[in-house]
Amino acid sequence: MSVTEVPFSQLVQKPKATVAQLEESPRRRLRLDRRDGGDLILESAARAEAEDEAFSMASRLFFSLMKDDQGARALLLALPDVFPWVRFLPTDDVRGFLVELVETIRASADLGNVAAIAPVVAAWKGTAEIYSDPELLKAATAPLDGTDYGPVPDC
Repeated sequence: MSVTEVPFSQLVQKPKATVAQLEESPRRRLRLDRRDGGDLILESAARAEAEDEAFSMASRLFFSLMKDDQGARALLLALPDVFPWVRFLPTDDVRGFLVELVETIRASADLGNVAAIAPVVAAWKGTAEIYSDPELLKAATAPLDGTDYGPVPDC
């Protein structure tokens, strides 16, 4: 189900009508299209708080499952359904990805900021891509020639 989209100017010019449209939308959420910046999502504070609480509960559930061998095994078995590319990772790396993912999700829920999750997934997906391609794997695992290129400059 998609999110109802409205121009940002509609919120500014017709706030009552826009809020009414929000309350009537199937997902109780509006996407505000902006010409001069990134789009915004408008939703009620109660809905945002409920989503945060649901994310927090799910993160605690995953973390709790990881404490038990059967729970961790169930998550490992489910991982390829969510992230098909884990099939290219060595077994120990699949476990490493799961542990890092669950710990990052738990920490993100505690902070109320999910920004740290996507980089974890992207990094492991990149690793899987290397394992999936024999040429990339060979290049990534080839011994270095010993050349010292000096210190890495600060960014």
